[in-house]
Amino acid sequence: MINLPATTHVIEVIYLIASALFILALKWMISPATARRGILAGEIGMVLAIAGTLLHHGIVDYKWIAIALVLGTVIGIPLGKVHMTAVPQRTALSHAFGSLCVTLVGTAEFYLRSPEVPRFMMSVLSLEVILGALTFTGSLMAAGKLQEILPQRPITYKGQNLVNLSFLAVSIALAVYLVLHPGAKQFFPFMVGIPLVFGVLMVIPIGGADMPTVISLLNSYAGLSAAAMGFVLNSKLLIIAGALDGSSGFILSVIMSKAMNRSFTNVLFGAFGQVQPAAAAGAEEKTVRSATAEEAAQILAAANKVVIVPGYGMAVAQAQHKVRELYDALTKRGVDVKFAIHPVAGRMPGHMNVLLAEADIPYDKLLDMDEINSDFPQTDVALVIGANDVTNPAARTDASSPIFGMPILDVDKARTVMVIKRSMSPGFAGIDNPLYYLDRTLMLFGDAKAFVGSIVRELAGGGSHG
Repeated sequence: MINLPATTHVIEVIYLIASALFILALKWMISPATARRGILAGEIGMVLAIAGTLLHHGIVDYKWIAIALVLGTVIGIPLGKVHMTAVPQRTALSHAFGSLCVTLVGTAEFYLRSPEVPRFMMSVLSLEVILGALTFTGSLMAAGKLQEILPQRPITYKGQNLVNLSFLAVSIALAVYLVLHPGAKQFFPFMVGIPLVFGVLMVIPIGGADMPTVISLLNSYAGLSAAAMGFVLNSKLLIIAGALDGSSGFILSVIMSKAMNRSFTNVLFGAFGQVQPAAAAGAEEKTVRSATAEEAAQILAAANKVVIVPGYGMAVAQAQHKVRELYDALTKRGVDVKFAIHPVAGRMPGHMNVLLAEADIPYDKLLDMDEINSDFPQTDVALVIGANDVTNPAARTDASSPIFGMPILDVDKARTVMVIKRSMSPGFAGIDNPLYYLDRTLMLFGDAKAFVGSIVRELAGGGSHG
């Protein structure tokens, strides 16, 4: 027979260790040099948390748990085997699954406890299911946009913000009523269903340029709903883990918004990412200068200082390993090569750092915007690989631009700018980039992986750095 008090103490110790590992995981993931250690700590913490839960004396039948573990494994393994370009939508799906779990648990707890639900408990339970429901459908919409199943451009209509806020207000009003009258079960499905609709309406008007911020914001919502579930289930571990997830996601969202010089309200209600017709029309009248891989290699070989600016185009082309070969080829010639990382480059926070780390680019060569911007005036060549909006000088000069005021990488201040791009199509923000028409800019049209590979071959066939 199991000694329940002894088992309870063991579970509490396991939960304490798991909580400490979650905190350490966040701390270590701040730096690329310790990120792997942080991920390992988080994984071990999660295994301990699951193990501790499985030891709980409240479990009377492990059959359904075993079935759920098998099903989760069968679904999870294929989902984990995705290309780096698909990690943002994979992350959004994780938020959706976690939020659905929270919503279902909250729903089950309500019907098990109603009508005898204390007001505080009903308050956190309402918060749990509202946040969980809107995060579930919102994350699905974000994943659909990132996967390009749904249009990346904002889907808007007149009075949309008023409609959205009305849906949210009704769900909150229902929550307040249920706190006061927990026996009114007939209203609970509406309190869950309305946020499900709100989650869809909240994300569809948001353009692709804001997806990194939206993902981190949804991550915050998922964490807060998990923390609320911790109060409902009387689980200290869930409260700690959810609070860590919620607060870190919120802080990251603040950082991302600051990096774009925009507020949360502007992200959620600004419909950023619509194609600007005037800009597109003006682009047709302008001319650009292009160059071949051979010409690009000659310019790079003659440089003393090169800054490479990666963007989503590099991720799509899976060009990070060719970029590493370019880095090696230039470094052997005595060229000083650095990488400029914008906080919102790619489709999720840290996207470029992860890609370049995968190709074993030295961590000390990855510099963020604040560190690298002062170097551009002394840079011989700025090589932009698939980055659009984060290098757009209109953010500094054009007050009518949707990205005006957004901090950018000052690549236009380099002596020569080379941009590898498939075409002249606009980036996520849907606006033209004046950088491409500067006299000092050369457009290198083509697939990033193939073009960088051609430059590397040309460098290999040339002489040493002069």
